[in-house]
Amino acid sequence: MSFSKYVLDNTNKELSTLENKEIYIQLLNYVKEQADKKALNSDKKKVYYISAEFLIGKLLSNNLINLGIYEEIEKELNAANKRLSDVEEAELEPSLGNGGLGRLASCFIDSISSLGINGDGVGLNYHCGLFRQVFVKNEQHAEPNFWIEDSSWLRDTDVKYTVPFKNFNLTSTLKRIDVLGYKKDTKNYLNLFDIESVDSSIIENGISFDKTEIEKNLTLFLYPDDSDKNGELLRIYQQYFMVSNAAQLILDEAIAKGSNVHDLYEYAYVQINDTHPSMVIPELIRLLTEKHGIEFEEAYTIVQKMTGYTNHTILAEALEKWPLEYLEEVVPHLVTIIKQLDAVIREKYEGEDIQIIDKDDRVHMANMDIHFSNSVNGVAYLHTEILKNSELKHFYELYPEKFNNKTNGITFRRWLEFSNRPLAAYLKDIIGDEYLTDATKLEKLLAFVDSKEVAAKLEEIKHENKLVLKEYLKETQGIELDENSIIDTQIKRFHEYKRQQMNALYVIKKYLDIKNGKLPERKITVFFGGKAAPAYIIAQDIIHLILCLSELINNDPEVNKYLNVYLVENYNVSVAEKLIPATDISEQISLASKEASGTGNMKFMLNGALTLGTLDGANVEIDELVGRENIYIFGKESDEIIKLYETAGYVSKEYYEKDGVKEVVDFIVSDDLVKLGNKERLERLYNELLNKDWFMTLIDFEEYYAKKEEMLADYENRELWMKKVIANIAKAGFFSSDRTIAQYNEDIWNK
Repeated sequence: MSFSKYVLDNTNKELSTLENKEIYIQLLNYVKEQADKKALNSDKKKVYYISAEFLIGKLLSNNLINLGIYEEIEKELNAANKRLSDVEEAELEPSLGNGGLGRLASCFIDSISSLGINGDGVGLNYHCGLFRQVFVKNEQHAEPNFWIEDSSWLRDTDVKYTVPFKNFNLTSTLKRIDVLGYKKDTKNYLNLFDIESVDSSIIENGISFDKTEIEKNLTLFLYPDDSDKNGELLRIYQQYFMVSNAAQLILDEAIAKGSNVHDLYEYAYVQINDTHPSMVIPELIRLLTEKHGIEFEEAYTIVQKMTGYTNHTILAEALEKWPLEYLEEVVPHLVTIIKQLDAVIREKYEGEDIQIIDKDDRVHMANMDIHFSNSVNGVAYLHTEILKNSELKHFYELYPEKFNNKTNGITFRRWLEFSNRPLAAYLKDIIGDEYLTDATKLEKLLAFVDSKEVAAKLEEIKHENKLVLKEYLKETQGIELDENSIIDTQIKRFHEYKRQQMNALYVIKKYLDIKNGKLPERKITVFFGGKAAPAYIIAQDIIHLILCLSELINNDPEVNKYLNVYLVENYNVSVAEKLIPATDISEQISLASKEASGTGNMKFMLNGALTLGTLDGANVEIDELVGRENIYIFGKESDEIIKLYETAGYVSKEYYEKDGVKEVVDFIVSDDLVKLGNKERLERLYNELLNKDWFMTLIDFEEYYAKKEEMLADYENRELWMKKVIANIAKAGFFSSDRTIAQYNEDIWNK
């Protein structure tokens, strides 16, 4: 049935008479009906990808593409004098994730379904997500980000579980979102657990709420502020609620298929995405022993055979360690299991740094994951090597067979077929559409690396994408973009190791250059996007600096002809889908050895932006793939940085005193900026850079500035630049999440 006929049958109205929101609801229901016709994957073994976040983005267009009906729907809407892009704007973006971790999880469940693997995502149904970011007086403020409407992609189920806590039990409800593979006859689910007693009326003053009212707040927010004890306890409540539901679902589904529980590992595999779901290990063991009468040793052996741990960080502070007393307050029944697991390890191995419970009675979740899983993987070659040779070396020496690398990837269907439709259409014209299911076929584009015709067309497409971004930003944020400028973009959650502050120092240097008569050949528009955790004060100070610079520069007629600076408000997937295809320079400038992988770097590369970056995370593999002539690398390398940390060899003041650096850093507390901002915030950031600078902003600044200037000069050589662009798009195929998931499936899940 055509969509127009569907609308007429369901509303008794012509498609042309409906408002965009009405069309969206009809399309949502139409897609759900198409999804209902697809069978569930029914292979004996099922993968459960458990993650605290799934940054799935808007789903309408992604589902239309995966169903193979996007063009058909677009034509029907055009015939009715409607635009699919306008209908897409009526959809609220699901607020179920924050950054790269959640976006990766979403790419992975898409690829799991597209490859026909029997595998579901499991997480929580956050009602307000992280938060909605708003800017007031050049500062970040947080508001609840409500996204659940009466008509949504969520499906109710009759699945309910009892989750036991120390002082009460909670009954969960399971919501499901269909995960449609690309042109597949089967589908999978994203399972999201919730409670019916959640109550958003307890929110006050932005996103503040009583953290002790667990029955009302449990699924309100992703990553609630854990800067106090009640916040940490709430995180434990959330994580245990997620994994207890997951464990009960896993057991129920395996038993329904014929498992006798002793063979559970033949029916299920659990992939732990970072340490947030770690408690699934002791919870599965608890259920196997208490409810199914299995002996403890057999129970942990079963779980060990069916669990894999993905490490996403090199930062020690990001590896969760929960005080034992806090776990006792929330889940004492689980502490019993954790203590037994700790005893198993203590009996086998000496060395305090590998124990599950340390001398301060803190439970190291990553340590538990490594001991009681059969796979430990990093997410980029460099990241995995650092884990093996440095951060987790003591574990690698114990379990070399467990460690493996699975370099991250992205779903090309969303990040090209949807977000850059002109480029996708042109690629199909010249190299065919095989790359949508085998991304390595993009290498066919290398045959056109010297083609002036292809270069000219790609330039035209980039300009077209800039015009789309211009319209979008004007409508949604009131930003006036100069589409003829070079677009230089850094979009990431705010963290000192990602070094947005170094990019801000570049902006200051460029501002001072222009003031001193050193004018750029072409206007530059610098975009930042991302949120800072509410308790992360320095990250919020960096946001404040950027917003102050934006006000100063964009309102200075002497400078704004040559330089604009914007921090997009409430950066999310929808913004990324417009910003990435329009970008020329991809900022991937984290301190070497600190970024696990990155996936934004892959999206930019695919969409024809060139990388300005350190040899960190997956930048290393991009560099190897495209060749040093097609990427802009600067900065100290990871070995040197690791050594500086070990020897306390970095002293920021020594770099601050260098010519050109002092002036730039001092500008942070200049009268020009202080009058636009909060003096306390600017001085705190200034002092941090001067006296500590833990993530070594200043060590690479001069080289960063020089490399970006080289990049801007190269941009003016259009023939040279476009050859680099073509080489990057052609070599992006390695970074398909289909490739990553195929490797997970072959190397880990099906062993």
